[in-house]
Amino acid sequence: QVLFVESGGALVQPGGSLRLSCAASISAFSFSFYVMGWYRQAPGKQRELVARITSDGSTTYADSVKGRFTISRDNAKKTVYLQMNSLNSEDTAVYYCNRAATTPWAWGQGTQVTVSS
Repeated sequence: QVLFVESGGALVQPGGSLRLSCAASISAFSFSFYVMGWYRQAPGKQRELVARITSDGSTTYADSVKGRFTISRDNAKKTVYLQMNSLNSEDTAVYYCNRAATTPWAWGQGTQVTVSS
């Protein structure tokens, strides 16, 4: 069972930035092989994948965050990051990390991001 601990969420004003972190309870060796993703779930909506990163660092993004969010990873630290810039109210959600797969592992508690003035 792999566990994830997300952190870094906060209340931020529109146009602001945040950096989220997610640590995985898995060996660094194993972590390095997995495609990892950041997901988010806004109130009343389904969870969606917003960014993913392969083992070699290739990234893809949902259209809604492209150009504003950057996903990265540190395999030695078993951690994946999400740098979020130019935040707007539509980015308000609980953010989760997990492997980017059709069968993700168990979900962590996530970290709340609220964009509001």
